[in-house]
Parts: sequence; C-alpha cells; structure tokens
Amino acid sequence: MYRKGTIILPVLVVLIIISLSLAAVSFWLYQKEHAQNIQLQGQIVELGQRQRITESTLEEARKTASEITLKLQVAISKVDSLTDELAQEKSARTEATNKLEQFMADLQQQKSLRQDLESRLKTAHDEGRQIKEQIKIIQQQKAQLEDKIKDMEAGSESVELGKVIVSGEVAVVADDATKGESKAAKVSVSPAKSEKAGKKSAPAAGLEGKIMIVNKEFNFAVINLGSKENINVGDEFSISREGKYIGDLKVEKVHEFMSAAGFAAELKDLIKENDKVAQKAK
Repeated sequence: MYRKGTIILPVLVVLIIISLSLAAVSFWLYQKEHAQNIQLQGQIVELGQRQRITESTLEEARKTASEITLKLQVAISKVDSLTDELAQEKSARTEATNKLEQFMADLQQQKSLRQDLESRLKTAHDEGRQIKEQIKIIQQQKAQLEDKIKDMEAGSESVELGKVIVSGEVAVVADDATKGESKAAKVSVSPAKSEKAGKKSAPAAGLEGKIMIVNKEFNFAVINLGSKENINVGDEFSISREGKYIGDLKVEKVHEFMSAAGFAAELKDLIKENDKVAQKAK
C-alpha cells in the first residue's frame, strides 16, 4: 500500500506538471492567436479601406474609360471626315495635274504659234524694208520726172513721160523715148488699190485690244485687231497699262486677225505684252 502511494505521487506530480505545461502552452497559443486575430482584423480593416480606395479608383477609371471611349468615337469621326477630305483633295489634285498637263501642252502649242508668228513678222518686216527701198527708188524716179517737167517748161522740147503703173504695192516707172510731137506727160495709174481702200469701212469707235508681241529690235508690236475689226493702215492707237498712258502705236500692216504697228524708239523699253490699246479718234 505504501508502495502504491509512493508510485502514484510522482505520477500525479508529473501529470500536474504536464497539465501546467499544457495550460501554459495553451495560454501562450491563445495569446498568440489573439494577437494574430487582432493583427488580422487590422489588416482586414486596412484591406477594406484599400478596397474602397480601389473601388473609387476603379469607378474613376470607368468614368475616364467612358470619356476616352467618347473621345475615341469623336476622333474616329474626325478621321473618317479627314479621310473623305483627303480623297477629295487627291481627286482635285489629280484633276489639277491633268489641267496643268493640258495647259503645258497648250503653252507649247502657243510657243510654236508664236515662233511661227515671229517668223512671219520677220518676213513681213523684210518685205516692209524692201517696200521702203522700192519707195525710195520711186521717189528718185519722181524727182527725175519733176526734173523732166521743169525741162519741158524751160524749153520747147516735146517729151512724152513714161507711164507710172501702180500694181499691188510696188510702183514701176517705164520711161519712153522722147517724142517730138508730145508736149504733155502721160501718167496712167491703176485704180484697183485705191478703190479697194475706199471700200473699207471705218473701225468702230472706241475699239480696244491688247498687245500680243513686242519686237524691240525693229520697234513694232503686234495687236490682236485686224481687218476683221476694219483696221486700216495708218490707224493710231494709244497704249496704257492699269489706266496709265504709255505712248502711241501706228498701224503699218493689217492681217485678218492681227496688225503690225510701229512705235517710237523711246517706247521699246516701256511697252510690254498684254498692254491695252485703244483706237484714237481720227
């Protein structure tokens, strides 16, 4: 019996120690769990705050996304509009390019026509120079005729003068031999040209045109008025630019759609193409 008491007592002590140890461990675990619970609650509160902040941020992000979507739609509409405008611009540019090419072709043709016209004008100028030389010869022949008339008046010689025949633009004098019975000069003039000139009607009053070409070498210009507008050799035109008077032109040769007109040498650096010309009253 005594032995049993001796054995049970240590066992009880051991059990008590184990129970105390378990109680201490349990208390420590409880304290630790309680601290963890408190920490977790704090984290939960913090997470709730973060969640609310995140939800607020998300809501703002949604609003921003909506605004961006709206702006994107507006931008897409603008892009579509700009695309249409670009297509129209390309079409207009293509049309302008085609017109430019046509204009260049027309310009090249005009240059060719101008070169041809300048060649014709040069030929006409050469013809005019030849006519002037012929006129000079005629004037010399006229002086010779006047001398013969004076001789006739001074003496009693019988002289028959050559006939002066005007054919086209050139006058030719044919002197016959001196004859004893004739005392008067016989002059025959072809009336064809004078009658033709008389049939021309006077140009319309206030007729206006422009200068097409200026030849500074020979001091003449080509105007866009001709026999179609009843322009005659000798008609005078005043030159002006933007309402400012520059000088005068005098028609020297007339074609159907244009005329060549001379001007004073001091005007050759003042006259330009496309200057306005207006007929002067006779």
